[in-house]
Amino acid sequence: MHQQPGFSFFDLFWFMIILFSLWPLFQQKNLEWARLRLIREIEKKRKSRVITMIHRQERLAFMGFPLVRFITIEDSERVLRAIRMTPDDMPIDFIIHTPGGLALAATQIASALAKHKAPVRVIVPHYAMSGGTLIALAADEIVMDPNAVLGPLDPQLGQFPAPSIVKAVREKLQDGKANVKDETLILADVAEKALHQMKETIERILKQKGHDEEKAKRVADLLTSGYWTHDYPLTVEVVEALGLNVSTDVPKEVYDLMELYYQPSGQASVQYIPIPYGEPKKGEVPIRKPH
Repeated sequence: MHQQPGFSFFDLFWFMIILFSLWPLFQQKNLEWARLRLIREIEKKRKSRVITMIHRQERLAFMGFPLVRFITIEDSERVLRAIRMTPDDMPIDFIIHTPGGLALAATQIASALAKHKAPVRVIVPHYAMSGGTLIALAADEIVMDPNAVLGPLDPQLGQFPAPSIVKAVREKLQDGKANVKDETLILADVAEKALHQMKETIERILKQKGHDEEKAKRVADLLTSGYWTHDYPLTVEVVEALGLNVSTDVPKEVYDLMELYYQPSGQASVQYIPIPYGEPKKGEVPIRKPH
């Protein structure tokens, strides 16, 4: 009678190597399923198509290196596909969390949302800067957390804002004796065109959403003129002052969804007891508030 060969140490070793290699992939897939389930719950509750564009620093599946994300052409392709799949009479809830990105991609997304016939709500749980703000302008209603922010839309050429390039060259040319290089003059020309194009885009989108021409021009000029630095936070109060339709009624499920994207690399720098403090609901065990 022959004995069945058992597991050797090396068999166990290779099994553990394969398991540890595939485990991050299993974790990522589990997160994606949890996100999709919650997105579907939000859709059923709000009777809308939910589209998310959430750019957070996430780990690559196998190596664990952080990956910083921003608005890309691939994002605009996927968003446009989702909008095409949405009936004209179905509202869209667009959940956005982004530092910005390519102007072309953001413009495509904003234009497509502005053309959608049913109401469009852009929900900002934390921030939507630069191109994210352009997308928010295409909404019938901007829904922001009370502490969330948008940002200015002055075009950036390399490391410099377009309004500052134009201003610097204009002031040098006024001197008459200033020696301005051809490359600088070309850069100023491109900056001026970029400013004109962005203003025109903002005005067109705002007018499509029912704003009058005077308001559209005022908002476009303020957002692109360099009145604020590019990273200046436009709070709910500032957005209201611009005359845009904004509310702070962010659904609780949106915050729950954001938790499923929180994947810090290494030790988190912010820690707290992850439970709400306050008066207990009926049937709940009371939680003592910390002194």
